[in-house]
Amino acid sequence: MLLKDMKPGEKGIIVQFRPGQIEYRRRLLALGALPGTKFEVARVAPLGDPVEIKLRGSFISVRKGEIEILDVKPLD
Repeated sequence: MLLKDMKPGEKGIIVQFRPGQIEYRRRLLALGALPGTKFEVARVAPLGDPVEIKLRGSFISVRKGEIEILDVKPLD
């Protein structure tokens, strides 16, 4: 599943990074978005870009291009 398909309030875990976009991968890693990290979708902008997620006690906003490289698994 992709993070862009999740709605506010849903929780998940980052499974892996998709290939490509090394710059986005580095930025997400620097922000603490590592495989195995749990997160919650806090807000989605009206047009779907950016998405604000809460992970490791911080809120980060990521653009569509950045979140398209994340494979995530929803948590119940």
